[in-house]
This record gives sequence, C-alpha cells and structure tokens, in this order.
Amino acid sequence: MDTKNISRIALGGMLIAAGISHLTFARKEFQAQVPDWVPLKKDDTVVYSGIAEILLGTTVALAPKKQRSLIGAVTAGFFAAVFPGNLSQYQNRKDGFGLDTDNRRFARLFMQPLLMAWAIASTKKEEKI
Repeated sequence: MDTKNISRIALGGMLIAAGISHLTFARKEFQAQVPDWVPLKKDDTVVYSGIAEILLGTTVALAPKKQRSLIGAVTAGFFAAVFPGNLSQYQNRKDGFGLDTDNRRFARLFMQPLLMAWAIASTKKEEKI
C-alpha cells in the first residue's frame, strides 16, 4: 500500500474516531465549539456533526478510486464548514480539549487548513505523465 492510501485511510479513521467521540465521551467538549448563532441546540449540533464525521470517514476510507477526489473535496468542505466553530471558541474564550489559553485556541485555527490539505492530497487523482 502506498503512502497516499495510508494517508487517506488514516484520515478516514481519524474522522470516524472524532465522530464517535462527538457521540460519546467528548460530547461536552465539542459543545464549547458550537457558535451561539447556530440555530440548533448545541448538543444536537454536536450529534449531527459526529454522524457526519463517521459517514465522511467511512466514505473517505472505502470510496472507489473514481470517487475519491470528489469525496476529498467534500471532506475539505466539511472542514471549512466547521471552522467557524474553532473561530467562535477562540473569540469567546471557551475552553475545550485543553485549549484553555488564547494562544492555544489561536494555534488551533491553523489546523483546519492542514486538515483540508490532507483531505485533498490523500484523495487526488494520480497524474499520468
């Protein structure tokens, strides 16, 4: 198995694990990331995003080759869509996941672009020369 496939499967596994944590032991922690302007209850938002992560992770890991670049783009879009939660956590100084200082919450903001890049890079089509 090549590095790109290992990376794709690792991303899928990470998303599945994160989704499970949304639904179980880290549920309260994730609520700190839900912006106040979201029109749903914070717990409902955490549950729905957890389900989405489990589905995305499974799809990333198991998608046939022809569909991988599309799934990667959708996954990158998901990471972009949840970025306002990270921004809200920083702006409102809400603790969660050890992000208990302004510097830590600020540093966390830079993870989303890395996750987006991971989703794209691990699923892009092979270029033929």
